[in-house]
Amino acid sequence: MVAEAGSRFLVMRRDLHDVRITPDSDAPAARALAEGEARLRVDHFALTSNNITYAAFGEAMKYWQFFPTEQAAWGCIPVWGFASVIESRAEGVGVGQRLYGFLPMGTHLVVRPRRLGAFGFVDGSVHRGDLPAVYNHLTFCASDPAYNALQEGQQAVLRPLFTTSFLIDDFLHEAGFFGARQVLLSSASSKTAYATAFCISRRAERPRIMGLTSPEHAEFARSLGCYDDVLCYDDAPSLPAATPTTYVDFAGHAALRQTLHRHFANALTYSCSVGGTHWKELGGASGLPGPRPVLFFAPSQLKRRSAAPPEGWGAAGLQERLGEAWQALMQRVNDPDHPWLHIRSAQGAAAVESCYRALLSGHVDAREGLMLAL
Repeated sequence: MVAEAGSRFLVMRRDLHDVRITPDSDAPAARALAEGEARLRVDHFALTSNNITYAAFGEAMKYWQFFPTEQAAWGCIPVWGFASVIESRAEGVGVGQRLYGFLPMGTHLVVRPRRLGAFGFVDGSVHRGDLPAVYNHLTFCASDPAYNALQEGQQAVLRPLFTTSFLIDDFLHEAGFFGARQVLLSSASSKTAYATAFCISRRAERPRIMGLTSPEHAEFARSLGCYDDVLCYDDAPSLPAATPTTYVDFAGHAALRQTLHRHFANALTYSCSVGGTHWKELGGASGLPGPRPVLFFAPSQLKRRSAAPPEGWGAAGLQERLGEAWQALMQRVNDPDHPWLHIRSAQGAAAVESCYRALLSGHVDAREGLMLAL
């Protein structure tokens, strides 16, 4: 029997428009398993603007290191999705087990399970040793209380984004929203932004939640009901300049950041940089009026909240809070009369490339969630 070669989707690190499909370096045809390793088949994965952020910040945030390629100029974008064990030489990991976690845009992944437990394991591969632990953990679906086989699409598309959103809300609330009377969120139609707005909106005492987005996405953002108001980007300067404001930047648009910093100046109480949905307009943040933008790194807040009380909530306490908020979001997302999300599935190299290019250019329906397979 001929061993399967599989395929991987790679992008040029310095030009995200340049892509290629190559044989998968973790496929059976590429390498045999060593003792202590297991081979996963990537069943399907979500592709969102969050993955474009991973690529845009690939060098600075080490995202290219998770799934290294043989050619340094090319990178494999990490994605969240589901995989099945198809071969194992790792004790405690059996063929047929289904997993959820951080995966390559490809067909296979070889892992070296460590810290194996009832809920999953950590990939202990050498090249992942200095990377954030939250990305290295793979969860057994059979033991995951949040898993629903009928909602794999919603989980893969929204769960990683929602964890970030939950932590942003927690960070801002812990800081008293930095004294702001309004929180301004760019890229308001993006899933991470509207999930953050949803978390803030559930608090009894909170600032006003303002969304900024493009004209074509404004109606959708307003329809969600988690923003107090939604404005188009060009209308942002119409906001009262003296209102104490915290800016949460999901767009990464340098010109917009400059406009808001100059408009609010010292009334801007905090400037939080999260993503890069407008990845082509990314730029520096030096020399701006008001506070210097600070990058929000979700794993740092996650580590703080996972610590034992009184410093944190403990691992169980964190999962309990996350789970409650996730279930509340799912009720809104899957509202039969007004669903926030429609899952669209596609398979094959051509389909994946087409979806990737549409996402890269911003031409994806805000209500759509992509679940793909190579």
